Amino acid sequence: MMLTVFLGEDLLAWLVLAIGAAMAFGNALALIRPPEQQRHDDDLVVAPKGRSVAFIIVGSVATVWALASLLSG
Repeated sequence: MMLTVFLGEDLLAWLVLAIGAAMAFGNALALIRPPEQQRHDDDLVVAPKGRSVAFIIVGSVATVWALASLLSG
């Protein structure tokens, strides 16, 4: 009897791809188009540039790693 892995063999790579792409894309959009109005009094007017750039880099590295893992095998 052969057992199959729940959601496939590449589940970790798919999750890293999704989270990495969301991290890079979301932070890039926060820098490009900040919200037009604050929802709460303690919200920042614009996203911190240093943190956003760091998250874009980390998310991009994770996305490239996941794509390489999925495409290589």
